[in-house]
Amino acid sequence: MPDRAELSELLGGPSAVTADSLSRGTAGAEPDLLHGLTALLACLIREGFRQPPDDHRVAVVDGLLRALVRWAEAVNATGRLPYGQLRLAAQYAQVAGRLRMDRGQSAVAMARFGHGLHCADAVRDAPARATLLSDMCTLVQLDGDVGSMLTYAAGVGAVDTGRRWMAALSGLYQARGYALAGDTAECRRHIALARRKFARLDRRDLLEAPWMAGAEGEMRMDSAIGGALRDLAVATGDRSAARRAVTATARSCAGVPPQMRTTRLLLTLRLADSWACAGDPAAAAALACEVLGDAVSSREFMIGAELRGLHGRLTGQWHDIPEVRAYRERFRSAGRQVAPTFGHLPDFACIGRWSWGR
Repeated sequence: MPDRAELSELLGGPSAVTADSLSRGTAGAEPDLLHGLTALLACLIREGFRQPPDDHRVAVVDGLLRALVRWAEAVNATGRLPYGQLRLAAQYAQVAGRLRMDRGQSAVAMARFGHGLHCADAVRDAPARATLLSDMCTLVQLDGDVGSMLTYAAGVGAVDTGRRWMAALSGLYQARGYALAGDTAECRRHIALARRKFARLDRRDLLEAPWMAGAEGEMRMDSAIGGALRDLAVATGDRSAARRAVTATARSCAGVPPQMRTTRLLLTLRLADSWACAGDPAAAAALACEVLGDAVSSREFMIGAELRGLHGRLTGQWHDIPEVRAYRERFRSAGRQVAPTFGHLPDFACIGRWSWGR
């Protein structure tokens, strides 16, 4: 797998991988080229944890996606099934959609996810279909479309009812959707369902969804459950749900790997917001101040959405509390140091992900 320096060369150096060079791939070179593009995709995902998407990376992923589709069409014209090309194209479409989602480009992101579903369905790639549907859950959640979120979430579990990781994922997204709708009973029921399925993951589940294994899987479960409980507290005013959100999100924060810096920032903001929902604005403000500079300067759409939800709650009923006044001053100071984009962020507090559970 290329390292970070090699990735820069692949994407921008003299020997850069381009859409034109990819589309000229020959049958004899197919295995090596597919393996190389798979390794490159892994690097692009890894880079997504380290830094927000820039225009160049977005253009490269889009270009490679188009080239893979053209390559698949050329292979298909010879009478062979372009299984490897379409399977990889589904994965590139998913990354392309996530990059657009991180930039707040919802319509383009949905188009990329839809393209990925088409490729996945053409080769009957059930895991790709399930993860693409889960990304679509996140996307419509960003737009506040709870009905569509619940539909897509149920669809994740319907891909294959025998795969427990899909059932767990479906339960978590349905819990989040019902939380946003203020349905406490259904939210809790789906959290319990997801926990049961997660505890019974088998070898096939962990081969298909390795990010659900071990400590990392626990971190992602806690992240998703904490997000659902925080949203339930926002929708219902239930401080007991908020306190449970604090517990789950704090546990998730403690388990974030060092390379997932954006995830750690998002979860820290969510933890602060959970404290606010639990009625402890002093704890919320103190925690938010620790990451406020990074949060205000972040260009990630989902970080901004988390920050906006927290900011609104802190500066609403608690604007006169000393800790909140200190937070507001820190916020203004951080805002003076970066180009202000905060005013254009949506009202919807959301979960972001490069892979499930962020």
